[in-house]
Amino acid sequence: MSKKEERDKWGIAHIFASYNDSIIHITDITGAETLARYSGGMMVKADRNESSPHAAMQAAFQAAREAKDKGIYGIHIRVRAPGGSGPKTPGPGAQAAIRALSRAGLRIGIIDEVTPMPHDGTRKSGGRRGRRV
Repeated sequence: MSKKEERDKWGIAHIFASYNDSIIHITDITGAETLARYSGGMMVKADRNESSPHAAMQAAFQAAREAKDKGIYGIHIRVRAPGGSGPKTPGPGAQAAIRALSRAGLRIGIIDEVTPMPHDGTRKSGGRRGRRV
């Protein structure tokens, strides 16, 4: 491999951010080989902090360090919320994870939002008048 090819190695960072956890999964450009995978729950002790921006940032820093060790120079980011019949907005860890990946020294290419949207699937839970608290 030449110096230029070595420098131009790109990967994909799949960020899944729900209101319960944040998962950062870095793969090669095809998406077939996993290079690093960390979640917010691996970084903090308390369950309630798994989805926090702090936990997502720590997980992203760890994943970025591991990916850089394996020769990744830049990444494309794919952000995903639970989607489907669940919430369609990413949780609080998504933005913090993106910021941490850029601060860790990885070049950022494209940022995509890949939340699955239902095309009239199953009915949302909660009944006609919604969940009553």
